[in-house]
Amino acid sequence: MSDIASRPLRIGLTPGDTNGIGYEIILKTFTDPMMVELCTPVLYGSPRTATYHRKAIGSETQFQILHSINDVQDGRLNMVSCYDEEVRIDLGQPTAESGRAARICLERAVSDLKAGHIDALVTAPICKENIKADDFPYVGHTEFLQARLCEEGKKALMILTSRQLRVAVATAHLPLSEVSRAITPELIEEKVRTLYASLRRDFLLPSPRIAVLGLNPHCGDGGTIGTEERDVIIPTLKRLADEGLPVFGPFAADAFFGLHQHREFDAVLAMYHDQGLIPFKYLAMDEGVNFTAGMPFVRTSPDHGTAFNIAGKGVANATSFREAVYAAIDIVRARRADDEATANPLPKLYHDRREDGERPRRFPREPKDMTPELTDNAEV
Repeated sequence: MSDIASRPLRIGLTPGDTNGIGYEIILKTFTDPMMVELCTPVLYGSPRTATYHRKAIGSETQFQILHSINDVQDGRLNMVSCYDEEVRIDLGQPTAESGRAARICLERAVSDLKAGHIDALVTAPICKENIKADDFPYVGHTEFLQARLCEEGKKALMILTSRQLRVAVATAHLPLSEVSRAITPELIEEKVRTLYASLRRDFLLPSPRIAVLGLNPHCGDGGTIGTEERDVIIPTLKRLADEGLPVFGPFAADAFFGLHQHREFDAVLAMYHDQGLIPFKYLAMDEGVNFTAGMPFVRTSPDHGTAFNIAGKGVANATSFREAVYAAIDIVRARRADDEATANPLPKLYHDRREDGERPRRFPREPKDMTPELTDNAEV
């Protein structure tokens, strides 16, 4: 067994915007001694800034400052000092300084993730407006990580996950006015395949069922209220279903969640950000986790923002960040289990992959009377 596989999992942590609640939710999470028994946390930040936040919220959480990543100690919160200069802290106010500090910490953590010094990354919230710079033209974590961590030609997929629901989005941080043009057969197929692969590998679901939402009200009503379903979404889903992928829909989003149909599926693919995140956050705001699928590295984050309005007041809820740490641990373990299960050197008596690399469906399709209709325009 390799040294990496035998040591406790190292989970990298970034504090996000220094004027938000990032440090607070990290310090609160690792106040519990059980957390450092589950993993070895490595916080990429500033000892001065962390101490400032610790005093502001009255925390007693201790951390060890590292001179080198090789000095990481198990059983405690470790701190990698990412910059020496003092950064002005204006709690509750996004500034150019706080955005620059967030970029520095994130870049350092991603570098160590790629080098194998940490096993997964959990990111506290950034401010998308003040983190942008000439050398950081990204609108969020997902886009930055896709550029730095995805294999060539691959794209990341945002999945919001909780104990009740998993929601992925076909278009993430995109203006609503541009969503329709972005919905293409290639995009739908790419997101469905990435979601399916993630459900199998990252969540160890052998035969996951995926529901896909329509773009327009009532799924376009046959082209009366938009043609994206008729011209793009339905033909693509039919082709994928004929191939054997367990994908169903499109479903009208209001009726789908109103009738609790999400309970019948392992994941839902929404067409745009708010279509998926509004119902998700309504159902799982405190415990929801944002997972970036489709990458060879594991990254999670809480499903909320910087919460500038309560920064430094000691009232931030750390549940979502704690769940993000749990999810990162679970997904790393799931991937290792999947690798072990599929690395059997014994000769196979059957071909377990098609020539294009995809796994064939190993379970029979559901009886016809249990299969949802291809379109669902029901109103509630």
